Amino acid sequence: MQVTRIRSSAAAAAAATAVAAIGLFLTACSTSAEDRPLVIVSTNILGDVVEELVGDEAEVVTLMKPNADPHSFEISAQEAARLRSADLIVSNGLGLEEGLQQHLDEASAEKVPTFVAGDAIDVLDYSEGDAKGNPDSHFWTDPARMITVVDALEPILAELDGVDSAAVTEHTTQYRMQLQSLDAEMTDIFVAIPEQRRALVTNHHVFGYLADRFDFRVVGAVIPGGTTLAAPSASDLADLVDAVEKTGVPAIFAESSSPDRLVQALASEADIRVDVVELFTESLTAPDGGAPDYLTMMRTNTERISDGLTN
Repeated sequence: MQVTRIRSSAAAAAAATAVAAIGLFLTACSTSAEDRPLVIVSTNILGDVVEELVGDEAEVVTLMKPNADPHSFEISAQEAARLRSADLIVSNGLGLEEGLQQHLDEASAEKVPTFVAGDAIDVLDYSEGDAKGNPDSHFWTDPARMITVVDALEPILAELDGVDSAAVTEHTTQYRMQLQSLDAEMTDIFVAIPEQRRALVTNHHVFGYLADRFDFRVVGAVIPGGTTLAAPSASDLADLVDAVEKTGVPAIFAESSSPDRLVQALASEADIRVDVVELFTESLTAPDGGAPDYLTMMRTNTERISDGLTN
């Protein structure tokens, strides 16, 4: 009986030690997670890219929800307050985040470190419509410009307190290779489209960078500007119908985050057969929505544009 009591006490002590060790481990993990720098990203496209670059080295919070419109989405008071505690804010810039810009400006005024993707690229201006002469914010339709953004963002992420810079460099190298592969795939697919068919009509001007990179003509847009918040006039629609009829484009492309009612109306007005093809150009989707990440979004759009213009 005495031996039994001794063994029971030893077992209890061992169990207590194990529990304490587990508690210390969990506390250490919790502390480590809390110590990670906070990176807040405006749009979900850039949010996906930032997550690829930092991995687990930082907490990445994306403000824009799946399927949202980057021109009009807004954030809560709690999210606005959290912006001020970020170690880095990453935004698109170039006038894209119209509903968020005030909060971004206020955080910047309070000396929160910021990275504006539009500042890193060769910017194109809108060539027509109400926005003519203003900077085009939709640079991500050109994967080469996204590579430029990634290259500019890498050293800033690597210098955040608490991150392993070597890990960020490794993640960035791997992701850059994926972007280069994407660019090569898009080049091969688009070059196979006959030159006379490389004409794009969309619900608003979103393909300026893609057209510049892959030699397309932007025939026009239902909404003659760079924002979905504008509205077309009767003369705008009449001019676009005329352009569609003259060029004979076989498809009109509608952004998935915006209603396509106007695009459907335009297709019914044109005196030719015109398909309306949905693309994912302004926002990523939920995991089951067809465009859960930037690479998938771009590949899906490439295939749909090619099919729409060649079939």
